[in-house]
Amino acid sequence: MKQPISITSPPPGTRAGIIAVVGRANVGKSTLVNALVEEKVSIISPVAQTTRNRIRGIWTSPRGQLVFLDTPGVHKATHDLGRLMNRMARNSTEGADVIMLVLDITAFPCIEDEGWMQKLSGGDTPLVMVLNKIDAITPKSDQREVHRTLWIRIQKAAGKSCSPRWMEISAKTGDGVDDLRNLLLEMAPPGPLLFPEEMLSDFPRKLLIADIVRERLFGVLKEELPYAIAVHITSLDESKDGWNIQGDILVNKPSQKGIVIGRKGRLLALVTRESELELATIYERKISLRLWVRVHKNWAQDTALLQKLGYTL
Repeated sequence: MKQPISITSPPPGTRAGIIAVVGRANVGKSTLVNALVEEKVSIISPVAQTTRNRIRGIWTSPRGQLVFLDTPGVHKATHDLGRLMNRMARNSTEGADVIMLVLDITAFPCIEDEGWMQKLSGGDTPLVMVLNKIDAITPKSDQREVHRTLWIRIQKAAGKSCSPRWMEISAKTGDGVDDLRNLLLEMAPPGPLLFPEEMLSDFPRKLLIADIVRERLFGVLKEELPYAIAVHITSLDESKDGWNIQGDILVNKPSQKGIVIGRKGRLLALVTRESELELATIYERKISLRLWVRVHKNWAQDTALLQKLGYTL
């Protein structure tokens, strides 16, 4: 990952804006942010609610800079972490220059989609409706007009007259992503760069490392333990020969500990090895990672622990 440098004076006509990326869980927000930034700044998983923090992905060109806030997907919360994630998502629109609501073009709108439309229908912030997953669309699954009709109905019921820009894209294949980026840059206000031009994200390093490990865990565990796991990086020692990283994988009960470790420690060893390889690619240096699985009952309801894990507003 490139290291930030000093902010330089942009040429005349430069635009810079903060783009809040919102929507329900598992519509492809993180995949889209990575595609827009053209680098991996958010972890991706088929498991819903993978994103737990508000992550800034930064894209800079001679024309300007776009700062994307990738937020947790709104969902029905059952514990403190879930409620915190929902609050982060809903508050992410405050102070944004443009709001981008991501919808799944292949799925019938659900109550969370409708809730976001209601929340955004009366605002003054420029709005872009992004219909994602056009690569997966079929004649039977095409829900584009259903989403548009729902928006019109909500507008009429509220007596509002907001006219968003609609875009159809595939975050997975990149189809339409360049056009979306150009549109967002046009909508961003004129002004200097908000971050150093080579900076890709302001997400704290330890939290990014923890997210990479969590992504690898989700990749091997699938739906078995998606919400019962957290990763806490306890130490990061940097030297010219490489980085030595230690961390804890937190689970709620002893039976889950055995699942994460795997038979003869093979699953934990696989996750450690895959995480080391990806981190070495990101940071361009040798990585030595040691992970321990620890039981912390009801960790998602421990407010002090959630703060240590970076789950704060």
